[in-house]
Amino acid sequence: MADVTFFEKPGCGGNARQKAMLEQAGHRVIVRDLLSEPWSVATLRPFFGDRPVADWFNRAAPAVKSGEVVPEALDEAAALAAMLAQPLLIRRPLMQVGDRRDCGFETGRVDAWIGLGGAAPAEGKMEGCLRPNMPPCPLPETGGN
Repeated sequence: MADVTFFEKPGCGGNARQKAMLEQAGHRVIVRDLLSEPWSVATLRPFFGDRPVADWFNRAAPAVKSGEVVPEALDEAAALAAMLAQPLLIRRPLMQVGDRRDCGFETGRVDAWIGLGGAAPAEGKMEGCLRPNMPPCPLPETGGN
């Protein structure tokens, strides 16, 4: 069992399912609001490890979907600057256990890291928007995913 600091977008259905899976596996989930966290390059960068820059992004973010932000066209510094300006661009969840940090919820990766105790996703998909053909989830201050 691990204490998992879990940075989510409040109200996100996908994040709710991910938290439930972690709790079902016996982990204690400490929820933080990804959008209101006072991020800096120093606090955000460690969550991405050695993943390619394009993998750091929330593909459901309105700016990515519209083509305003093209993750493949950004270097590390530009990507971090964009994410600090628009936290909706950050791939979620961000998770921390002890000193290790990671982004996204790839079940195999999470299981190898902290264990999921045989908990299986109900529909196989644990990352990304559960409503891909729907308008973005509304948030009063941000207006979308």
